[in-house]
Amino acid sequence: MMLRFLWPFLFFPITLIAQPLRLILNASDSLVIQGMATQNFNNGVPFFSLEINGQPVVYPQHDPRLAIKTTQETSDKTFLKYRVSIRNVSGNSLRIHNLHPLGYAPDQVFISAWPQRDTSRAWLFRPGLKPVGVVVPHNAQDLSFATMPLGKDSSRQFFSLIRRFPDTIQNYLLWRTPYVLAPGKEITFYQYFETCQGPWQTALRQCFQQRYLYEVDAFDETLYKRPDLQYMRRSFTMHLMMAWDKDYYDPLSKQYKLFDFLKALQPLYGGDDIFTIWPTWPALGLDQRDQWDLMHSLPGGLAKQKQLAAGARALGTRYFISYNPWDDPSEVAGLAGMTNAIQQVGADGVVLDTKAEASAALQSAADRARPGVVLYSEGMAAPKDMPGILAGRVHNDIYYIPILNLNKLIRPDFAIFRVVEVNRERVRREYASALFNGYGVEINVMRPGRPDWINNDYRFWGRCVRVLRENAELLSGQGKLTPLSATLQDDILANRWEANQKTLFTVFSLRPEGFSGPLLEVSPRPGYHFIDLWRHEELIPETRQGHSYVPLRLEAFEALDLGTNNEGAVSAVLQVPQHLSWRLNGDSLLVGAEAGNLLRIWAGEPTYEQIPLEIQGRKAALRLFEQFGRIEGKFVIQLFEQDQLIDEAIVNIQAGLPLLVSPAIKTAHTTRPPAGMIAVPAGSFRMEVAHGDGFIGYPVKEYPRHLSMPAYYIDRHPVTNRQFEQFLLSSQYQPSDTIRFLRHWRNGRIPAGEEDHPVVYVSYEDAQAYARWAAKRLSTEAEWQYAAQTADGRPWPWGQASNDKVANQRQISTTYTLQDFGAPDSSRCNPGNGRLYSVGAYPSGANPWGIEDLVGSVWQLTNDWYQSDTYSYVIMKGGSYYKPGGSWWYVQGGPKPLHYRQMLLRVSQGFERNATVGFRCVSD
Repeated sequence: MMLRFLWPFLFFPITLIAQPLRLILNASDSLVIQGMATQNFNNGVPFFSLEINGQPVVYPQHDPRLAIKTTQETSDKTFLKYRVSIRNVSGNSLRIHNLHPLGYAPDQVFISAWPQRDTSRAWLFRPGLKPVGVVVPHNAQDLSFATMPLGKDSSRQFFSLIRRFPDTIQNYLLWRTPYVLAPGKEITFYQYFETCQGPWQTALRQCFQQRYLYEVDAFDETLYKRPDLQYMRRSFTMHLMMAWDKDYYDPLSKQYKLFDFLKALQPLYGGDDIFTIWPTWPALGLDQRDQWDLMHSLPGGLAKQKQLAAGARALGTRYFISYNPWDDPSEVAGLAGMTNAIQQVGADGVVLDTKAEASAALQSAADRARPGVVLYSEGMAAPKDMPGILAGRVHNDIYYIPILNLNKLIRPDFAIFRVVEVNRERVRREYASALFNGYGVEINVMRPGRPDWINNDYRFWGRCVRVLRENAELLSGQGKLTPLSATLQDDILANRWEANQKTLFTVFSLRPEGFSGPLLEVSPRPGYHFIDLWRHEELIPETRQGHSYVPLRLEAFEALDLGTNNEGAVSAVLQVPQHLSWRLNGDSLLVGAEAGNLLRIWAGEPTYEQIPLEIQGRKAALRLFEQFGRIEGKFVIQLFEQDQLIDEAIVNIQAGLPLLVSPAIKTAHTTRPPAGMIAVPAGSFRMEVAHGDGFIGYPVKEYPRHLSMPAYYIDRHPVTNRQFEQFLLSSQYQPSDTIRFLRHWRNGRIPAGEEDHPVVYVSYEDAQAYARWAAKRLSTEAEWQYAAQTADGRPWPWGQASNDKVANQRQISTTYTLQDFGAPDSSRCNPGNGRLYSVGAYPSGANPWGIEDLVGSVWQLTNDWYQSDTYSYVIMKGGSYYKPGGSWWYVQGGPKPLHYRQMLLRVSQGFERNATVGFRCVSD
């Protein structure tokens, strides 16, 4: 429940005047701040509050049990530092904890323990919202932070930080232990005051990131600017494994299994960026061998370790070793041993066991071995130690870790890895929180056991780490982090990362039922768009009360998992300029981009288990069916600059939608009509289409449409038996499937009197083979229809019948009967009497360009092959001499209007060869 502010406040006026920032206690113990523009806090603000034996006390309210002294230590034009000493002047021991700056005013955003409840954790409180658990630097004991608007102007913030420093507590533990002050004892804290421009997140960023919690005056950037160490900020996943793990070395076969292990991880989450071997604790101390002796004792010694390191790098994984400083007889000897081991192994990095910091001596010892050696601390480095080390872990001693980690805010290019132990329970929350906070994971498999669900969770991590890797520049130094960006749902949190033209939202949901609807408050920009990187969908912002919100769908999870390391759902939303454009023509996908240098095209959502089509440059042209063997569902187009994602487009193809998959390969151009061909002049026409039964769908969405047609040549008649026989004799063609091939011929010869009949019992492949031999090709449906209808779009070759209902009314529907177009004169075409005639038998049926036998002869194959997710077919035109009767279930035969289309379903060549199907060719 929301914390209610019921503490007995004493308020003191704050006055700001146009002078350099100053904060003093005046004679009446009122808190006075000077600087900025003149403003007054009417109600005043307390200096701080604290808990004594669980009860709140507000300073400068006087408590007879305490002597509190505040001393200004430093003062400049930017911030103030006070030393706060608290002494027990009573006769009894007192529990002192939870100092909180500026009191607990209702309009504050603050970080503190939960008063009178859990003082071992830090929480971030926002007005009107549930508190959020946060991780703060582990050396900052009892860190408390508060910020509040300056007066009525919410664009300016006044903030304060209180902290004490640890004594003997291990630096990787998060513990806010109360101090028990015996009579006469004293405890000291430091309190800082500052102002800034912007919302409360700006105050948090200024305190943590720009001031380094007031630990560092000037950050030494030397280590972070070294080119040989830059790889660490783009590393997000590592394994830490003991040397006696069977996945590392199998004692039965006496073989190393490391490479098999690393390869098996690649399809799950892209593989490890780092692998760390641990050959020491808990074996160290069993005999007189030190840690370096144990490294030498591994099978094959350091020479074999060098081979393993080189082989791991060849797989894209850097090889780290471990260093246990507590095993050093002396620091000098220990560092010398580390240098030697790095040299002998060719190690890329060193895990510093039990240390949360490095030193110049440690880094120098690594650099003496070889360049590019990263030191990785077991604990999280404090801001004062960060200049000397650039990577460390969020230790797993903090179990069920708070969801927001503010260490990432301090130094975004410090490489953080959350320790994930896979043997305890399902750990999807660990992977999800790593994505939410923009850092990696150390998959620690030291404890025995490999649960059966581990690979499924690795795949989940694969979805998370893909977002991290493809946005690494934004997450590891270049991007401005805004923690807890505004959302419309209290139990769904979002972090926002911004740099240049790119904004990324990482989202974590605690709604077990899932969520769908407007969520993230955003600022739309012209030419930009929003992409759901988790579901790979385009997102359209919605407006509510003058604010824009991006809608999001978040997955559900088991309510029983709430409070465990398997709770939560995650997502990521990217706002980028719309660099990509695409067009789909049939299954031909044309892609262009205004920026970037690499295109990746995926059949389905990107995963590490499939390989995308990669194209260098900014343009791509491909046929989906030829490239991927499928044309349904989602295709994701990604645009990269090097390895960083800069745009994404999603092509969704409806299931069952037929797409044209057959390219029209042009023939050699000629200016004279080849023998038996008619010139079709260039022009344009309105292409309308119609069909019969639509149980299996025809492509109809793009019709009617206006087409501009180039000039070409078309056969006057369908190809005849005589012409096809010449092709066979000349080419020695043999079909790959001979079933029903030229079934009407007798012993391989044309029946007498049928030499000039249209050839039938041929497949699509047979017709294409003939066309290639003749230096021609099959026509597209549009080419056949334009040549047949001419530019005036006539429904029949000779014009239209007087009783042609559709032609007279100019209405096109999706299904037709022959009567809708009138009954063609039997002197112009075969009316469907069941007898096949020689070509040219109906000269009066020619169209104005002299093309004959367009209707009522044979169904004429076109080049247009359509594919859906389940069926494929070729489009035929013209109807045929055969018209079945007796049932409307039959394919509608007989002569058909020129815009009518009929599918020839593809099964096999033998199945497709029909007594009613022939073809004619075109030439360019």
